[in-house]
Amino acid sequence: MIGAGTEAPGAEREGVLRLPRRLRPGDEVVVVAPAGPPDPARVERGVRLLEELGLRVTVARHVLDRNGFLAGSDADRAADLQRAWCDPSVSAVLCARGGYGSTRLLDLLDWTAMAQAEPKTLLGSSDITALHQALALRLGVAGCFGPMPACDVLSDEGGPEPRTLAHLREALFGTPSPVYGEAVLAPGRAVAPIAGGNLSLLAALCGTPYAPRFAGRIVLLEDIGEAPYRIDRMLTQLFQAGAFDGVAGVALGSWVGCGDPMPVLAERFGALGVPVIAGLPVGHGSPQLSVWLGSLGAIDTESCSLTSMFLGVSGAG
Repeated sequence: MIGAGTEAPGAEREGVLRLPRRLRPGDEVVVVAPAGPPDPARVERGVRLLEELGLRVTVARHVLDRNGFLAGSDADRAADLQRAWCDPSVSAVLCARGGYGSTRLLDLLDWTAMAQAEPKTLLGSSDITALHQALALRLGVAGCFGPMPACDVLSDEGGPEPRTLAHLREALFGTPSPVYGEAVLAPGRAVAPIAGGNLSLLAALCGTPYAPRFAGRIVLLEDIGEAPYRIDRMLTQLFQAGAFDGVAGVALGSWVGCGDPMPVLAERFGALGVPVIAGLPVGHGSPQLSVWLGSLGAIDTESCSLTSMFLGVSGAG
């Protein structure tokens, strides 16, 4: 069992990861760029937003570097991430944006040094799925899958999308309210740890030391810009790799620019005999709500909802 340090009275604890403590006003956080290069103006607006939440914000030294489609060299991006994680004065590491590049860092990080640091919040989604998966397997630490400071829903010139910001505040400083979907593909209820993230990244981790296994877990999936046949191909890869063996439930987020993937998703997941909900505003698009991967969660198909940090798991306060 990975990271069995949390408490959830009366609930199954297998697979529940250690939750960092909730943030408080005055906490120091660091913005890093482990993947694609962020827009400097968006970084600036994102930093101001975080400061308005009461946080003290540092931008890591290489955030505004650019190396083709990457935010600087692999070594520099890894160094920024590891330095922030291992700094005892830092309470959270916030990824500026996704894009591509996080998987390139996994073999460059000193996991022994990072394991000696206190757990802290890692915020990010999309490409940051690779880091969430690695932190879960290497350190047993839960992470917040949510909107990033330099993404459009938080850093547009017109201001942040209100529902996105309100839910992120709940996730960082307290307990996020349930996320409601639009469709039930298979009825039921499940209480289990939450895992998953971006489908493309999870498929890309097959055959690596960070390959996903969702036995006994609720799996959250989302993606952007993938045609239904490509979604089916990635799901087939994960099914054939055994990733979904013993899955407890499925929560399907946004599928922006993916045509109509619901027939594929319903076919692949509807016959598993576990609850499946779809249409959750998690991943891409607007709004983007936040889910704690590694926390105990619940799917309730009567309300078509996914709850994370369920039953007041301690270690987060």
